[in-house]
Amino acid sequence: MNTEAVTAQGMELCLRERLQPTALEVLDESWQHEGHAGANGTGFGTHFRVRIASPLFTGLTRVRQHRLVYDALQEFIDRGAHALAIEIL
Repeated sequence: MNTEAVTAQGMELCLRERLQPTALEVLDESWQHEGHAGANGTGFGTHFRVRIASPLFTGLTRVRQHRLVYDALQEFIDRGAHALAIEIL
């Protein structure tokens, strides 16, 4: 198992590779969730917002679009990303 820290940059690289987005922004909002479930006490690496547009989403329901994002980021979830807020653009 990869124990490397979860970062917005790492997630962005992964999403660019797997989903070929036409627009993408990954924000680490962990600092806003200190003291909440899943926070790790550092203010980083647990709560993220993903804003994404991809031609791979065409014709898919919102649930299927979100599933593609979750599937692409499963490695990061397994490493400690606790929450993803996904905005399909």
